[in-house]
Amino acid sequence: MALRAAPGRGRWLARALAAPGAARGPPPPAAAVASALPVAGRRPLRPAARFASTAGQGPEAEGPQRRVVVVRITSPFAWLRTRFYYLLIRLYFDQEFSIEEFTRGAKQAFSVVSKLLSQCKLDLLDELVSAEVLQVLKEKISLLPDNHRDALAADIDAIMYTTEGDVRIYYDDDGRKFVSILMRFWYLNGANLPDEVPGETKVFQIVFGDESTKEKRHLLTANYEFQREFTEGAKPDWTITRIEHPRLLE
Repeated sequence: MALRAAPGRGRWLARALAAPGAARGPPPPAAAVASALPVAGRRPLRPAARFASTAGQGPEAEGPQRRVVVVRITSPFAWLRTRFYYLLIRLYFDQEFSIEEFTRGAKQAFSVVSKLLSQCKLDLLDELVSAEVLQVLKEKISLLPDNHRDALAADIDAIMYTTEGDVRIYYDDDGRKFVSILMRFWYLNGANLPDEVPGETKVFQIVFGDESTKEKRHLLTANYEFQREFTEGAKPDWTITRIEHPRLLE
């Protein structure tokens, strides 16, 4: 069965993913997305990057600047596999597909959806998120403590790193064609979380001025899967069919 978004806000998501420069503003009354929804049979993603922080100083800066240096560690096999899938997408589905543009649009969509998720505006998610995922979100979001809910939100400028995960091209029993791309995001969030959070959640500290003044941020991860049907005549809407915020909403 196809997992698709309804028109309207779903079209804003499609525009953001297809042409991010034209979708800078928030979507029409956009929606709240919530939660870590593990998919049966899928293993948790392993980190693909290492992080370090530095405090830059410059003559024009008002104070120490934030900078995150990312060293990406990628499997050559995984890199070649995803590039092969992107080639197939361009050859057989969308000649104008660009993973760079898709990534920029996915970041915007993730920022909007994660903020709405943290605000518990689940009634707006039905046009951005598949019905199956939305049903699970409604069951889980109400059980979240406030600090975990706050930690779900990601400002666009606080997204430190984005990388693609699994890419799939498949057909359903009715012959309809689908493409799904799993994106992984690392973002900074100032929610009041404990220092020792199990699993993948880590603490990231940035120092302003001197050691006596610290702003503590948490470096968090989220996995969002975007799916689109490419059957002839299908609407060009990308739908979020998987949402994970490890250790925050389970």
